[in-house]
Formats: sequence, C-alpha cells, structure tokens
Amino acid sequence: MEEILKFDTISQFNADNNHETLHPLVTVIDFSKVAPRRIRRAHFGFYLVIIKDAICGDLRYGNRTYDYQDGTILFIGPGQMLGTNADPELHQPKGYGIAFHPDLIKGTSLGRHIDDYTFFSYHVNEALHVSERERHLVLDCFSKVKYELEHAVDKHSKTLIADNIELLLNYCVRFYDRQFITRDNAHKGVLEKFETLLNDFFSSDKPQEIGLPSVAYCASELNLSPNYFGDLIKKETGKTAHEFINLKLIDVAKERIFDADKSVSEIAYTLGFKYPQHFSRVFKQHVGLTPQEYRSSIN
Repeated sequence: MEEILKFDTISQFNADNNHETLHPLVTVIDFSKVAPRRIRRAHFGFYLVIIKDAICGDLRYGNRTYDYQDGTILFIGPGQMLGTNADPELHQPKGYGIAFHPDLIKGTSLGRHIDDYTFFSYHVNEALHVSERERHLVLDCFSKVKYELEHAVDKHSKTLIADNIELLLNYCVRFYDRQFITRDNAHKGVLEKFETLLNDFFSSDKPQEIGLPSVAYCASELNLSPNYFGDLIKKETGKTAHEFINLKLIDVAKERIFDADKSVSEIAYTLGFKYPQHFSRVFKQHVGLTPQEYRSSIN
C-alpha cells in the first residue's frame, strides 16, 4: 500500500511544494510554480482552501472521486484526506491554495465562527464552482493575505490575516447559496426524494430495526454529505433537516394515534423510539399535548 503523506504543519506543506515559509501558521501557494508531480493521498492537520485553474486529474476525497475543472474551489478541514492512490501520471498543478492552522485563528472572530463554515465537511463532489467574477474576488482575498505575509510582522498582522480569510469564507458562503439555487440539475428533486425517503422509512420495519432516522442516515441514502444535505434543505425549506424529520415524524404519529387498538407505547416503538417517554416528550414539544391527551381530544 502506498504511503499516505501527512501534513501536520504549514512548514511541512510548504516544503512539499518547494515554497518558502513566511509564517509558521499560514501560507499562500501558487501551484503553477510547483514542479510536476504525481497526485498522492495526503492527510491534513490544518484548513486548506484550493482554487483550481485547470483540470489536474481525478482526486479522491473520502470515498469519492472528482475531476477538477476550471474555477473549482475545494475546502479541506483538519483531519481530512485528499488525493488518489497509484497514479503514475505527472500533473502540473495550476491554481492557488491558502492553508491556515487552527492556532492562527484562536481568539479571533474567525476562530469563534469557524464551525459555521460547514463546507469544510462537504464531499469533494459538492465542491464550489465559481464564475470568473467570483474567482477574482476569491483571488483578491488570497492576494491580501499574501501581502500581509510579505509585510513585516507587526501587531496588526494576525488580525488582518484572519479578517481576510474570514472575508474569503464569507464570500464562499454567498457563492454556495447561489450554487444551491442555480445548480438545478444537480439538486433537482432532493427535497422530493427526502420526503419519499421518509415516507418509505416510516412505512417499513426500519424504525424498529435502526431507530429514528438521523440526518446522517438520510444524507447517506441520498448520496450527500450530512453538512451539504443539511445546508441544502435549510436553503430550500427554511428548516433544518432535523426539524424537517421531526415534523414528518409528528405527522405520522398523529395519524397512528387515531388507531385506538394500539397503545401509545406500541406507536412509539413502531416509530423508532426506544422509550415511550421520549416519544411523549417529543410529541408534546411539537403539538402542545401528550399523545394520550391528543388522542382524547380527537375522540
């Protein structure tokens, strides 16, 4: 098995790309200046944002492959892997990357909100595709960080670097919102498929077999990453995927409560609850009545 590269520090990443380390916690790399190379699998201990300017082969991210096209942005978070195995071809990378260590943003606004940028956990096939104008905005943010790295370090350096990375990520949030709207072919029917999935789930024996449907389960069934799926559903419905599941659950529960031949406990188990008390608590949170009180109110 081919060895997996491991980049725990920015200096290791710079060394692999023959790039000078100007700051131990952040770097901006022009990949067109890197020598041709085989694409290998790598594990990262920091955040990495890559904007590709040319097709450079199939990369593997998690269990999926993706053929990079012009104007594609990929986001990698600490602990994630990128690359491919056993590729003998040499590729000339083109594009830019900005890598920053979690320690860089500690105590900053970005550090407090980094978990809000859920695209760091998207699958590679859910990468961001940008227009030429959007690409220029992204590269402008890269350029500002690069300027700070080449500027003499002073008391403003950390704040300005973190602020420009945060600006970059905020632009990418906007671009993803646009992508959710414009990529109809890719997303067409996701909401309908989600509803069908839940209908089929509650009509089967799966609740008794695996319990309540989770967001991760639904995302996996729809071949999406949990974060991308959640963000897409929120954009489409204004509700989180978890809220959507719970609303469907309550709708099914209300119908089943009409069956007077089944106890509330039996209904709870058929819905996937391990404990009837949990079912009663969730039901009351959404309806304002316990299942038994609701049953009495409709009889």
